[in-house]
Amino acid sequence: MSKHPRVQAKLKAELGDDKHNLMTLEQIESLTYLDCVIQELLRFLPPIPGATRALTMDDRLPASGVQLHRGDEIFILAHNLARDKRYWKIDPDLFYPERFQNEDKDHHPYALIPFGGGHRQCIGQDFARFELKTIIVRLMQHVTFGDGGPEVNTGGYIQKLTTIPKNIGVTITFDGDYCSA
Repeated sequence: MSKHPRVQAKLKAELGDDKHNLMTLEQIESLTYLDCVIQELLRFLPPIPGATRALTMDDRLPASGVQLHRGDEIFILAHNLARDKRYWKIDPDLFYPERFQNEDKDHHPYALIPFGGGHRQCIGQDFARFELKTIIVRLMQHVTFGDGGPEVNTGGYIQKLTTIPKNIGVTITFDGDYCSA
């Protein structure tokens, strides 16, 4: 949110003026722009680097001609698929949640696999998405994030089991009468 104030403002507009009430499940599920933001966040910075799969039959890579054999393990990089210009109509290096409302809403099903794909995809992904939606809603109801500046934002990410920012600094402004609620 701190890096994309336009997105933050649009999210706050979708939430409306009611800042103090807890939202119902139905209200949270109706936030279509928030869904787009979360999809874009997961596309832009997948929480895991990818997934390993074992081949069930021999195959050959079409571009390089490299021969693959049954039983070989391959690593599928979620980040590379999510940034591959062949699968996205809007520049994939651009953080643009609206892509999921328009041109890129019907993207290739395996171009976006932040929780894996197929029968081995993460069984907790729906819970994780809902948890993320709930946290974002509560934060956007009460605070506005700003960029902490280049002194504290050295950029980049560390890729371990999950993606972790190297250094990130934000400013937090409490909105309106939050403290009196």
